[in-house]
Order: sequence, then C-alpha cells, then structure tokens
Amino acid sequence: MADLFKEIIPAILQTKQNVLEEEKDYVPFIVNRALSYHYDCIMFANEMNRLPNLDRKLQFDFYLNTIRSYKRPFQKWQKRETVEDLEIIKEYFNYSNEKAKQAMTVLTSAQIDEIRTKIYKGGSENGPKHRRTIQGANRGKAS
Repeated sequence: MADLFKEIIPAILQTKQNVLEEEKDYVPFIVNRALSYHYDCIMFANEMNRLPNLDRKLQFDFYLNTIRSYKRPFQKWQKRETVEDLEIIKEYFNYSNEKAKQAMTVLTSAQIDEIRTKIYKGGSENGPKHRRTIQGANRGKAS
C-alpha cells in the first residue's frame, strides 16, 4: 500500500518510479491540489480537473510522464483564516459568512466588544470577568 504524501506525490515530482500498487491508493483531488501549489504543475493539475472521470492509473501515468523531475521547495497548504469577531457577529445576528463580513465593515470595535459581552456564555478565561452569586448564599449575612 503506497502512502500518498510519502511515495505517490514524490514519485510524480522527483523520483519518476511507478509506485502505484493499487488504484485506491491514488486520490485525484489531493494529488491535484498538492500539484497546484507548484507554478510549473498548475496547468497539468487543471487538465486533470477538467477530466475527472479518467481512470486513476491513467491520471497517475499522465503526471508521471509529463511533469519534469526536480526537487521543488515545500509549499505549505493554505488554510481558511478564522476571524473571531466574525464568529461572534454570525452568532449574535444569526448571519451567514457574507452578511457577517459586511456587518464587520459597519460595526466599530466598541460595538463588537459589547456584542461579545452579550453573548458571553461563561466558562473560559478569555471572557469578561463577571461575579456570580448564588441566590440565598448571602442572605442573613451582614455586609
């Protein structure tokens, strides 16, 4: 069983050895995404995206025989950036991502802080410091 990131993608990019033992080891989406981060492989990845119904072995052979072999620098995969204020606005107003982004352009930081205190549920160290009292616990005590 060939590992996708340790054997298959390096075989396409550098070693040019046929390491594909079973077709189920090859995941076209992941390979296309990994290759799309290299500027000289973008067009090949786009070609495979245009032809998603091709056999997996055929896709692997296409990449193996068309992409030039040399050591490419590691490209970190991009991840979606989460904005804490966006999540707060989405929860408070029950907005979608797009509407919350539009609302962030209108709201001031003071208004966002006020919203944050209103939806604070407690339990974390980062939230506002509120003192909780238990009803009846302070009854009968002189202050």
